[in-house]
Amino acid sequence: MTINNKNISNVISIIKDQIKDFNEPSVTMVGKKWNSPFLVLISCLLSLRTKDEVTLPASERLFELAKTPKELLALDTKLIEKTIFPVGFYKRKAAGIKDVSKTIIEDFDGEVPDNLDELLTLKGVGRKTANLVLTEGYKKLGICVDTHVHRISNRFGYVKTVSPNDTEQVLRKKLDKKHWIEYNALLVVWGQNICKPISPLCSICSIEKYCPKNGVLKRR
Repeated sequence: MTINNKNISNVISIIKDQIKDFNEPSVTMVGKKWNSPFLVLISCLLSLRTKDEVTLPASERLFELAKTPKELLALDTKLIEKTIFPVGFYKRKAAGIKDVSKTIIEDFDGEVPDNLDELLTLKGVGRKTANLVLTEGYKKLGICVDTHVHRISNRFGYVKTVSPNDTEQVLRKKLDKKHWIEYNALLVVWGQNICKPISPLCSICSIEKYCPKNGVLKRR
């Protein structure tokens, strides 16, 4: 079997049920707790090449000190570095989030842009981060594709693509818009806990019967 537009809604419903006891992605948790596009953006920037269990505490520590672009820009860079450590590339990220805060103040009147093209003009913001700000920060339509979404969408045959950007474009054309906002968070949790990059846990996977397991060489 393969997963297509006839059964994708059912598959998503099954995934939702199986992951309900797992932790949500850190950026999703930030979006729900603070309801701030700016804090979602900063958490996204901190999360790059960093695990959720490191990103969320670092974000929370930083947000105790600053919650707006103006407040963050006023912080000493060394203090930011100390606060967000041990996120990956913490020194570069400390300088980067101050630079982004400055741009938001000077170019966007202190408000994070709410459209993809303007978000992509911010230094260090790629399509993944921009889409996350839209979906988790503004609750607007967008499709965020990270390595989990790209891998799993190909693994269960819904797309056949070579890069995350390609996957995003295909999903925009193919996936029902009612699933756009939730798709990333669901597949990230699924990929972290069940449909792992190497040796996925197919024996306990609730959608195993639908999945052709494309590219899977070893499974448990």
